[in-house]
Amino acid sequence: MFFNSCLRKLSGIFSFALILIFQISYAQKLPVQYVETRIGTAPAATESAAKHSEAGSELKGQTMPAVGTPYGMTQWTPQTKSTETKCIAPYYYADTNFQGFRGTHWLNGSCVQDYGTLTVMPISGELIVNPEKRASGFRHETEIATPAYYSVKLDDYNITAEVTSLARSAMLRFSYAEGKENFIIIEPNSDEGEGFVEVFPERGEVVGYNPVHRIYQGSGQSAGFSGYFVLKFDTPFTQYGVWEADTIVPMGRTKMGKGKREKLGAYVGFGTKQKSVIVQIGTSFTSLEGARNNLKKEQLGKSFDTIRKSTENEWNDALGKMKVKGSEKDKTLFYSALYRTKLSPRLYSDVDGQYPSFAGGTPLQKADGFDYYCDYSMWDTFRAAMPLHALLEPKKSGDMMQSLVKKGEQGGWMPIFPCWNSYTAAMIGDHVMSVMADAYVKNVRNFDIESGYKLLRKNAFDTNSDPKSYEAGKGRRALTSYLKYNYVPLEDSVWQAFHKREQVSRTLEYAYDDFCLFILAEELGHTDDAALLRKRALNYQNVIDPVTGYARGRYADGSWIKDFDPFSKRSSFITEGSSAQYTWFAPQDIEGLKKAVGGEKSFINKLDTLFDQGYYWHGNEPNHQIPYLYAYGGQSWKTQKRVKTIIREEYDTTPGGLSGNEDGGQMSAWLVFSMAGLYPVTPGTPFYVLGTPVFEETSLELSHGKKFKIKANGVSEEAIYIQSAKLNGKPYTKTYLSHDDLTKGGSLVLEMGVKPNENRGNSASDVPPSLSKE
Repeated sequence: MFFNSCLRKLSGIFSFALILIFQISYAQKLPVQYVETRIGTAPAATESAAKHSEAGSELKGQTMPAVGTPYGMTQWTPQTKSTETKCIAPYYYADTNFQGFRGTHWLNGSCVQDYGTLTVMPISGELIVNPEKRASGFRHETEIATPAYYSVKLDDYNITAEVTSLARSAMLRFSYAEGKENFIIIEPNSDEGEGFVEVFPERGEVVGYNPVHRIYQGSGQSAGFSGYFVLKFDTPFTQYGVWEADTIVPMGRTKMGKGKREKLGAYVGFGTKQKSVIVQIGTSFTSLEGARNNLKKEQLGKSFDTIRKSTENEWNDALGKMKVKGSEKDKTLFYSALYRTKLSPRLYSDVDGQYPSFAGGTPLQKADGFDYYCDYSMWDTFRAAMPLHALLEPKKSGDMMQSLVKKGEQGGWMPIFPCWNSYTAAMIGDHVMSVMADAYVKNVRNFDIESGYKLLRKNAFDTNSDPKSYEAGKGRRALTSYLKYNYVPLEDSVWQAFHKREQVSRTLEYAYDDFCLFILAEELGHTDDAALLRKRALNYQNVIDPVTGYARGRYADGSWIKDFDPFSKRSSFITEGSSAQYTWFAPQDIEGLKKAVGGEKSFINKLDTLFDQGYYWHGNEPNHQIPYLYAYGGQSWKTQKRVKTIIREEYDTTPGGLSGNEDGGQMSAWLVFSMAGLYPVTPGTPFYVLGTPVFEETSLELSHGKKFKIKANGVSEEAIYIQSAKLNGKPYTKTYLSHDDLTKGGSLVLEMGVKPNENRGNSASDVPPSLSKE
């Protein structure tokens, strides 16, 4: 009896526990539920952004509330600006009129251009086709904005508009009220007036394309391919037609743009009864047939809700590779940032592997065994966004590397800033060397490294002697003078580039890129190349003025530019910033940089000056590694202090919550790494410098089932300083981790406190590696 009574009591307790566990697990939010997609859609409100930004676009995050899968071909966003013009994002939070859903290829958070897009807009009543005139007022309180779904109430038309999306296709749902004629407007957004549409009423279909054009090198020229789209409607048309400018042609079936910068499109009508209309849309960069096939393969037999759930699951899988424990607000900040890192590079290949040739579009190529990607924003993303992909998505990272190899093979030169599937020479540096070395040393091997190395070596050693192709963006800029002087002198104005001059910044970045190629050469056994490249990796020293200890413009005769102020907001020989900021870009050799700026004491004093006097500018990427450099000077506690300040002052969860352009995910990648407590200061090497975790625990869910946990015992807003650490249960004094530490699985346990431990990590053996310490 006693035994049975105990079992009954135990059973009751167990049942209660199961109910409690179920309730707790049910209440737990999934990662995608924390994402606020509208962060960065309004101008930054931070003090540093206002102080350092010059162009109006520099104050803006330039993001959009994108709906789609991670790295998807086409994302879908509400449109409030009807243009593909450079530096104008499709959506701004301050705008009050909705112009339609845009199938966009906007490089998230950039100041570049959209391309190959279309817009789909539901209206009721009078047929109005002009995007500004047809637009409806909307209120943010009626928006639901998630990575997998967006909906809004169109107040002027009493229509509810919804969109969900897969990688290459989308499904739209429009719910109309009764009493007025219901329409859908379809517009290829060709600013040049070169779009095309065709209506097939008998099969409930509209197709078309929007030709892509280059900017930067070759600006305005055809890119050789288009954005193609196929729309299928679940409701029969009661009327249809085409339009150009304000001229509407009822029953018209086709409209081809004449290149006179006039807007054009098609429309379809559904009568006056209350109804919901479903629109399925396939997109492609290869052909209408490619768009149709993408739609069929991705959506056959699927409902709106099924697609939404599938995309939510895909986002939860992607975001769930980092699991965090902390406040709800910090989870929103973190997962929203992680979401933004996964909007590019962009998938370019169709479901059958076809994609347009790089730098010309034809012939169509076939990606065998990999997905082909483009839109890398390389000058920005090599710093942390691409290393984040290598850490969390090694298979996709390898596909991205293979895509770069194929670009080089098809175009003859490794691209420097590949966007719109074209050469651009938009920014400085040669950073494919960085991302390819970084992927390789982190054991990403599913790409042709030998072919990649040959192309990278060509960029580093061979001057492009063909003026036409050089002007089009092929080959490293200013390579002749760089090889001759071991720096780019002020006499070389670098006219064949969007960013002209900027000689000191080029020298610093080329020295780092040469270091990355040195790493690859050494790994692959190219010993002669490695020896020469190792020497070139020290070229940064040639533009550090030994008198001032700052990066400074230098002439071919070795003399320095006069009237020099390292704190001037802009200098012609510096890219988007000051000498005081760019001096710190020698991540390959911080030990050598310390000597170049006057020794360790001067090194620390200069860092303190940068931060304490407000010269640090987080809104631009060349600054991003700087707060982590204190660790190289034995004062990692200052890294912890600076990083926590930046996290709290430069980011928040409001629409103005980014302190500068998102730039393809880099601004958010810095935040993701930093909130977790580490940062890849030197991509191309397998090391991460420790900062200060925001979360009590961060779990990296890595490939092959491995997990690495970073636990911060006692962490709080005040307790930001690492007192001691244990790696896999053993005392750990170093101020960095290796990539192998993470991928083998294990744990780093940090004891946190409110006062800095100034003795931790200050011995020579504890600071991160540098080239000069080899």
